[in-house]
This record gives sequence, C-alpha cells and structure tokens, in this order.
Amino acid sequence: MDGALPRPEPTSPAAPAAPAAPAAPAVAQRGLPAPLCWLWPGSLAGRTALVLLLGLTLVQAAGLTIHALDRVDLQRFAQAREISARAFGLWRTVVLAPPDRRAQLLADVELPPGLTASLDDAALVPSGSPTPPPPIMRLFRLDQLQAAGPMRFRPREIRIGPLAPPDRLGGLPPPLPPEFALPGKTRDFGPPRGRDWAGPPRLGEWAASLRLADGQWLNLQVRMLPPRPWHSETFLMAFAVMTFTAGALTLWAVRRLIWPVRALADAADRLGRDVNAPPLPETGPTEVARAAAAFNTMAERIRRFVGDRTQLLAAIGHDLRTPITRLRLRAEFMDDDEQRRKMLADLAEMEAMITATLAFARDDSAAEPSVLLDLVALCRTVLDDATDAHPDLAEQISYAGPERLVVQARPVALKRAIANLVGNALAYGQAARLRLVAAPAPGQPVRLEVADNGPGIPPAELENVFQPFRRLESSRNRETGGSGLGLPIARNILRAHGGDVVLRNAPEGGALAVATLPV
Repeated sequence: MDGALPRPEPTSPAAPAAPAAPAAPAVAQRGLPAPLCWLWPGSLAGRTALVLLLGLTLVQAAGLTIHALDRVDLQRFAQAREISARAFGLWRTVVLAPPDRRAQLLADVELPPGLTASLDDAALVPSGSPTPPPPIMRLFRLDQLQAAGPMRFRPREIRIGPLAPPDRLGGLPPPLPPEFALPGKTRDFGPPRGRDWAGPPRLGEWAASLRLADGQWLNLQVRMLPPRPWHSETFLMAFAVMTFTAGALTLWAVRRLIWPVRALADAADRLGRDVNAPPLPETGPTEVARAAAAFNTMAERIRRFVGDRTQLLAAIGHDLRTPITRLRLRAEFMDDDEQRRKMLADLAEMEAMITATLAFARDDSAAEPSVLLDLVALCRTVLDDATDAHPDLAEQISYAGPERLVVQARPVALKRAIANLVGNALAYGQAARLRLVAAPAPGQPVRLEVADNGPGIPPAELENVFQPFRRLESSRNRETGGSGLGLPIARNILRAHGGDVVLRNAPEGGALAVATLPV
C-alpha cells in the first residue's frame, strides 16, 4: 500500500490486531460505583437536569413533610380543644341538671367522634395514675379557668390518666360509701382489680374522671381521630401540577442554558470539516458572547494560517516546476539515450512527488461544494477504473453491498479517497474487495471496507502508516510504491466529511481498510 508495504518474505499471515479494551465510562473514572454508572447521563444537559430535579424533589419532599407535620399538629390541637370544651360543657350540663335527669340529659347530648361520657359511681381513672403530659394539662387548666364560677359548680376532683384497654373497663371500683362522699374527700382504690394501667396518657387516647359534689363521677373517654394531612384532593392535585410545572421549567431552562455549548460544539465540528465555515453569532449572555468571540477569533486565525500556507506552497510549486522544466529541456539534448531516459524518469518522478505533496498540503477538496450523490455508483466507477488500469487483476476486484445509497459529500474528493484505498489494496495486496454497509440506524455512519490478499501489516504500524511520507518499504523506488501520501490524503478527505479510516488485519489474512462516512 501507499505507505503500507508488506513485510518481506512473510511465512504466515499477520495475526489480527488485539482488540482494544473497552474504555471505562467517564463516570466510573470519577469514582461513581459501577452499578450506578448507567443512571448518570452522559450529556451535560442531562447531568444538570438530573441534579436540579433531584434537588427540587428533596426540597419538595422536605416542604411537604413540614406542611404535613404542621397540619397534624393543627388538627390535633383543634380536636383537643373541641373535646375539652365539649367535656366541660357536659360537666356544666350535669351539674346544673337535677340528679334524676342527669342520665337522660347525658344520653341526649350529641358528642363529637372520639368522645364518650358516662355517669358512674366510681372514677374510671384511679388515683395515683401517671402524670399526664403537659399538653393535656394545659388544655384542661385553661378550660377550668374559663369556667370559673361559684365553687359549687366546679369539679371537686379531676383525674386524667391513660385510656384503659376494653378488658379493663369492667373492673371499676365499688361506689363510694356515704361517709366518703364529702367535698374534698376521695378514696384511693388503686388500679382496677389489681391490674396495672398503661404508661402516661397520650394526647390521642386518654380518660378523665370529674367528681361531682354528691360523689358521682363523670367519666370521659377520649380517642382522638387520626389526623389526615392529605385529606384534600385539590391540595395533592395542586402539588402535582406545581411539581410538574417546576420540572418542565427546569428542563426548559437547562436546554436553553446548554444550547450555547451545543452550538459551540457544532461550530467546532463545522470548522474541522470546512475552514471557511460561517462564524458563530456573538449574542446571548456575557460568558456565551465572549466564548463565541474567542472561537471566531481562533477560526479567523486558522483561516489566515491556512491561506498563508496555501499561498506559500503555490509559490514553492511554481518555483520548483521552472528548474524541472529547464532540466527536462536540457535532457532532451543529451546524446546518451540511456542517460536521457533515466534523467527524464527521475524528473517525472520528482514532478509527481511535488504535485502530490502540494495537493496534500493545499487540501483542494475543502473548497469543493458538498452535494447529494449515489455512493454505490461512485464506488463502481472507482472499481471500473481500477479494472481498466489492472486488467490482470480483474477477477480480484469486486463489489458487495446495496444497489443504491445516497450521501452528502464532495464527489471529486471522495472519489479520490476511495481510489487511494483501492489502489493501495491492488498495489500491495493484489486484490480489492470493496464492501459497502448501509447505516444500521439513523444517525450512524455508512461503513466502507476494502480488503486485499496481502500478508497484512505489523500491528505496531497500523497507525503509523497514516503519517505523511511513511512507508514500510524503505526505498523510494516508485515501482514498489508511491510517495507515501495515499493513506494520509484519504484520511484527510474522510475526516473532512466527518468520518474516518483505519487499518486492520483481517482474521482470514490480508489488510482491511475500514472507512466510515456520515449519511
């Protein structure tokens, strides 16, 4: 090949190049555990959106929790205040009613859910019960102060304790004897039937016993309903709408903020394909405008450098062709035919090398417009030209692939790149089997393969042969190879189209040039 000659006198086909180890994901290199690598987006927009959405979720969850706790406290406080007020309302009703009508009045009173009342001869809460928590004591003391009045209307004694299980409610102590039914006197009967009561009363479940002046007890049992922080359907709907709106705004803002980075990447890709690509608009936020201005300045410097180099090479080519022309004219007047033939051959080789070098340095293909073309027809044209140039190898030249494949490319430049690959395969592998594979999915490139029958290339030289003037055969004899610019020119053309070309050693033997081209 041009820049990739076979090894001298090979005894066996070159071994296939060892497959490169797959690159570890970028997130794994940053210390993220391997099982979580697939959760971490690859794009900057995805990562930014994920971090913002996670933060929004945590803030929403914290706010929702605080709201729920506040609603629970408020509901419990409202229930406790209502039950406390109704309890003392019952007390006043019982105190002011005649003794024979108390039971009937108590049965007719409508009580809120969770509150039951009974008029008994014994207290439901024994003396010596655990001290109630401060919230319960505060509620009752407040209502007791609000119910201030004559002493005869006030409870003789108030006991507050834990609510006993249902199996303990039947074990009430016996009624008070008459001698103990005096104001200010109580009798301690201890826990009902010797059973221990539970721990200190809770705010949601407790019992109260209020002693009347005649010795009867108004026993109250309180089971506060469990709070419902999410009972409002409109609240949950509003919360869902708010969360969706915040998430949508976050995604929109991230896309807007990341757009300049994407535009900069697209501009850099266009500049890599076409040095005369249009500049970026220097608009937007200050940082974006500064980045666009810096990129445009860099692109202008590159264009100026390329223009200066092209102008310099054109001058060099003109200056070199003048003495070559003079030497060719002088060689025509030589008497020795053999020496004249050799000198003319050397001058022709020198002129061909100069032409190839200038073409590689100028990269004239960059100025060619890109059009839609049939890649299959272009490949067949290159193979037909190769068959005409090498009729003895016509049976070793073949095509495999689809019958039609349209791509956007520069036809002259792309034809030259494919011709270089086919020519190298014929020169050094005595065969050129071209295989074209259409893009397997939208957004993926077309694959073009050129295989030969040669012994292959040493693995260490697979990339080195793309260096300009690099040849595995050290002599500069044109009969054994070109100038070493065929593969570099092909790679430059394909990369200018957004693709690439690499060399491999086929498992069945021979070298394989694999080129990719975006659709």
